[in-house]
Amino acid sequence: MSHGVDIFVAVQRVLPKHALSRIIGTIAESKRPWLKNLLIKRAISAFGINMQEAASDNLADYESFNAFFTRALKDDARVVDGDPKSVCCPADGVVSQAGIIDKNRILQAKGLNYSISRLLGNSVSAQRFNNGSFATIYLSPKDYHRVHMPISGTLRATRYIPGELFSVNDKTAQGLEELFARNERLVCEFESESAGNFVVVFVGAMLVAGIETVWGGFEKPGPGAVRESDFSDRQLAYDKGEEIGQFKFGSTAIILFEKDRVTGLEALNPQAPVLMGQQLASLVK
Repeated sequence: MSHGVDIFVAVQRVLPKHALSRIIGTIAESKRPWLKNLLIKRAISAFGINMQEAASDNLADYESFNAFFTRALKDDARVVDGDPKSVCCPADGVVSQAGIIDKNRILQAKGLNYSISRLLGNSVSAQRFNNGSFATIYLSPKDYHRVHMPISGTLRATRYIPGELFSVNDKTAQGLEELFARNERLVCEFESESAGNFVVVFVGAMLVAGIETVWGGFEKPGPGAVRESDFSDRQLAYDKGEEIGQFKFGSTAIILFEKDRVTGLEALNPQAPVLMGQQLASLVK
């Protein structure tokens, strides 16, 4: 680990991350035109956000900075791969890591891995994915911030796990052990005919004002007990490429598949840019 990475992580350890995120979240929800327009213009300039693909490039159409940050795209801005056997990218961003889940652990960065039991907050659920495959997608502030289904499936359960709010960029991933299993996260467990059980994990990060899903709305962040929800009796089925949630700021989405269900994730290159809907891998059956 380099000296620069060491300092970056050390500074985050002492910052009041939850308090900062709540303050930023309050500002980001402000509907004062002068404030939200200033924030939007600064973000577009600072991060190089492509407004040509946004459903609207008129700032007046966004009632707050968060509304802008979770903006919809034009209908033709993303194409969901049409191959019935394809596994699609759930979000825009870059591939942080991808590959095989080895001995109940996922690769985080070179020389660092972490427990999927801790990530999922349930050792029984984790056992299903041992020797399976995974992909971790990092969303930067410039990216489209909605998360979509990698394959078609039915929601079975969710688990909101309170935790830290460290940054999830590459520098922190290289320097902080078990980063994704430390941060606040929402574990979404699905079942499909084509791939058995699979999981989409929304990982919160510093300055993320919240995670929202299409079935449950805003997941209130902060300390407290794990919140588990059973959706097995509601038949909440979603097609490949269908939107299932969104982040209020840059973060990470992780997908997990059972053993011998998916092939190709192990061939993905770290730091490769990806777009929602593009093929990442293929179903085995």
